[in-house]
Amino acid sequence: MSTNSTTTKPAKILAIASRGGHWIQLLRLREAFEGQDVTFATSVPEYAAMVPDQKFRVITEASRKSKFRLMVLALQVLWLLITIRPDVVISTGAAPGYFAVMMGRWIGARTLWIDSIANAEEMSMSGKLALRHANAVLTQWSHLSQEGTVQYHGAVI
Repeated sequence: MSTNSTTTKPAKILAIASRGGHWIQLLRLREAFEGQDVTFATSVPEYAAMVPDQKFRVITEASRKSKFRLMVLALQVLWLLITIRPDVVISTGAAPGYFAVMMGRWIGARTLWIDSIANAEEMSMSGKLALRHANAVLTQWSHLSQEGTVQYHGAVI
């Protein structure tokens, strides 16, 4: 007698963002990750306390003003992707998310960029760069949506 029970394996998700508002917006998506195998990554070690029941990794904080730190960050993100092997990469910005979305595609992960709600006049620079790599890009402002590229489905906050 055979049973036809289908069990789905939880998706491996890398949820990555810069500190501050990017991180807070990413945390507001936690409910959507319920039942999945999630690893959170950001640059502030103390933020681990905000996701006590999840895996947590620390990365370097970097911006376009610090080229060397950007290189270090890119290598750290690549290492995360190689070791975690996520099925999905989700980011709310900025530099860590851009690198994760770009390199996540290299390993076959589905990628989602959610541009920060702080960018009300135009897409963020990282968001514009992520457009070239992400499977989906969302904005939190309806007037910034663009047919076929940037979608609006509401705000995180």
